[in-house]
Amino acid sequence: MDAGGFLGLQPTHNPHRWYLPVTTGISTGGRFLFGGCGLAAAIVAMERVVGRPMVWATAQYLSYAQVDEVMDVDVTVASSGHFTSQARVVGHVGDREVLTVNAAMGERPDAAEGQWARPVDVPSPDECPRRDMRPGGGGSLMERLEIRLALGSQWNALEPAPGGRSALWVRMPEIEMSAAALAVLGDYVPFGISQALGAWQRSNSLDNTLRIHHVIPTDWVLLDIAIHGVHDGFGYGRVHLWNGDGTLLATASQTAIIRGPVPAGGLPR
Repeated sequence: MDAGGFLGLQPTHNPHRWYLPVTTGISTGGRFLFGGCGLAAAIVAMERVVGRPMVWATAQYLSYAQVDEVMDVDVTVASSGHFTSQARVVGHVGDREVLTVNAAMGERPDAAEGQWARPVDVPSPDECPRRDMRPGGGGSLMERLEIRLALGSQWNALEPAPGGRSALWVRMPEIEMSAAALAVLGDYVPFGISQALGAWQRSNSLDNTLRIHHVIPTDWVLLDIAIHGVHDGFGYGRVHLWNGDGTLLATASQTAIIRGPVPAGGLPR
């Protein structure tokens, strides 16, 4: 299945407008649209309007789209050259703006190539334990992902992660690999913040920037998460996304709003 089908993104009679019914399958445990799924929907819409592959996209999250609401996805092509197009998306529910995404798409013929980043050294997915689902995490996107804990602690035994580093192996059996699929997986800085602090924190994304390096088919994706700092109720970090042989697929960076410890019993709905 492609990313549009996975998300449930639908076209309209207007080729620059799409709509996204918010279902539990693309939501958080708190029953609102998972930020990575919102960015992914914008990427799918822009790639289809422009007809070029995603290079870079950045989302600013402004409000929430709740389960059973419908988010309209409006695409504006700001410029289009010989090799590169730049566009934006406004996602909104009625008059309430949910997210704004700016992006560049294209391909440039050039022989130069190289990769200097290296993945964190962790066991293979088969050697890693399944990640326990958080209390209150049922009925959400998490039920569609297979997740192995490669570096870090389970939710019921959190300890501060040395150097702010954690890692997950994630498999999405329903969706083929694409820039939009990587957008879903890039939204894991909030997970890393709880790992870094050694305490389960409620946090949500304020922004997310995804830079595509090399999209290739892969079964498991390694999420290599590094938290840079937490201060004044905000946390900052990045996620490198790798395939199993150490090819860098993409890198994501985020700011998260930290709302404090999760109460006993899990996430409020």
